[in-house]
Amino acid sequence: MMCPLCGALSFPWSKRNTGTLPHLRQFQILLNLARPLRWRLAAGRGRCEGMAEERRGSWFGFGFCGFGQALGSGRGQQVHSPEPLRAPGVDADTDVCRVSASWSYTAFLSRECLGPIPSGPAPTCPRLLLSGLRAPAGAGQVQLSGSARGAAEDCRDAWASETLLVVLRDGRGPGPGAELQAWAPGSALCGEPLWAQTVVPEAQGEDGAGDGTGAGRLPLLPGACAYVSPLPPFYRPLAPELRARRLELGTEHVLLLDEAGQVYSWGGGRHGQLGHGTLEAEPEPRLLEALQGLRVAEVAAGGWHSVCVSETGDIYTWGWNESGQLALPTRSLAEDRETVTRGTTGLSERGPEVTGTAGPEGGAPAPFIAVQPFPALLDLPLGSDAVKASCGSRHTAVVTRAGELYTWGWGKYGQLGHGDTTSWDRPCRVEYFIDKQLQAMAVSCGPWNTYVYAVQREKS
Repeated sequence: MMCPLCGALSFPWSKRNTGTLPHLRQFQILLNLARPLRWRLAAGRGRCEGMAEERRGSWFGFGFCGFGQALGSGRGQQVHSPEPLRAPGVDADTDVCRVSASWSYTAFLSRECLGPIPSGPAPTCPRLLLSGLRAPAGAGQVQLSGSARGAAEDCRDAWASETLLVVLRDGRGPGPGAELQAWAPGSALCGEPLWAQTVVPEAQGEDGAGDGTGAGRLPLLPGACAYVSPLPPFYRPLAPELRARRLELGTEHVLLLDEAGQVYSWGGGRHGQLGHGTLEAEPEPRLLEALQGLRVAEVAAGGWHSVCVSETGDIYTWGWNESGQLALPTRSLAEDRETVTRGTTGLSERGPEVTGTAGPEGGAPAPFIAVQPFPALLDLPLGSDAVKASCGSRHTAVVTRAGELYTWGWGKYGQLGHGDTTSWDRPCRVEYFIDKQLQAMAVSCGPWNTYVYAVQREKS
């Protein structure tokens, strides 16, 4: 039979089936080791992610908090270095499993921690035994922090924007499944939503990813048949043949990643954010031909720029580069730092020290790039491979395979996490996590701030 979580071949755990599992003794040993571990299913994901209980991590925040958003201490208008998150209603027995930040408020989706694996029939999926994952958690609570306040129970996902707060809630519709609710952010989640729609339960696929498409989190809806927009029409259907796995919204454009790892884009294109080589708008999803044949694992949409990460860890950026958010040379930053950076060269852990006007090997000045209308390959310092990416309005953050965090772009409110308000047009490593022996696992950018999930590094 197939494991309902990850699709791996599994067998009923009983003596009469020992002939069908070649290494039963080895798996019995693994089972005994796995029992003390907690299981975890990453919220809104169609795949299993997790770690042992002692590797349970924390969220950190930095950047703009002028409306009282929970960003560490929350003192003043901004936080320049990562600080442990202090979210309302979140304590030691609660997991924050998703952070969705808008400009003036942030939504935190949390679930209470599950206890140890109960006694009874043992799990039979080898992948789960090896990874010590937590079983799928139920619905949890959404807490709002900032200009919008309030809380709601029985929530499976939440997505924040300035015009709409969208939550996916259990048991609210007339039939089976969940109900999609759209609220005015200032409503405190009280009264009646602006609109609501029952979401048909997903058909379970062999890979445990809903209908087999691996549909991700909001604003993409379960079943990958539609997505939510902050502007009317709020509910927007998707062609079934797109088989969306992930969908990201920029200020004027949409990025879609399909189950084959191909990228589609549509919407406004005046800053090159669609990646088709022009500044024209696209009314319908169009395949990004420059990346055709490359299997993409992650997509991220900023205000007017776009980023994707391939399955092999390569980063591609395109769109507007006014603040260096593409990690390409930009005139405004070069002029700001001209007196400081002229003639400086070298290489450090934070990245190449040459910036702005210096060309390769001290040669001709590098061209300044305001708009990059098609994907450009970006190399991280020391050849690091990327695994996660997120974009703010004009900044970008990437997590590497080694658990390091790199940020670049607009830094006026400390959203880059380097302890100051400097903007950078090259990837710079956030040293806080190195100094604290923390391994970054996930990153989620708001327009002017950044949230990072990190765990303690294992001692070698």
